[in-house]
Amino acid sequence: MSGRIKKTFTAKIALGFREGYTDRVHTLEEAYKIAQEYCNKIGLCVTVTPTKFIYSQSVATPHGFDDGCFVELIAYPRFPSSKYDIVKDAIALTKIFIKEFNQNRVSIITSDQTYLIEKSDIKKGYWDTSMGYMEIK
Repeated sequence: MSGRIKKTFTAKIALGFREGYTDRVHTLEEAYKIAQEYCNKIGLCVTVTPTKFIYSQSVATPHGFDDGCFVELIAYPRFPSSKYDIVKDAIALTKIFIKEFNQNRVSIITSDQTYLIEKSDIKKGYWDTSMGYMEIK
């Protein structure tokens, strides 16, 4: 048998398609395009899976649901990546989605932690992965 076994680590971006609290809604095809462009740019493979987020209805969120998707990165044994690199790529891709979909916040769920990436933090320079670390400055 010619297989490779690596410890499993995943990072899953939970992306809603509704812009903030508006009625503007992006599409799965837009998410595919952004993911494809990012993958082509850095040499990466992700999965994009449609989903529906269900939440409490309120004045600010009268719909009670949003269409969206999960964008998942894995530790693929054929092309191994470190946990650090998977999270770094997930944060970089999340920042693109926040900008392009005008999101207030997006979550990244990993095997052992959940990151909440907020537009306001990005504007302040937080989540800058070029500095070599993942924690907020």
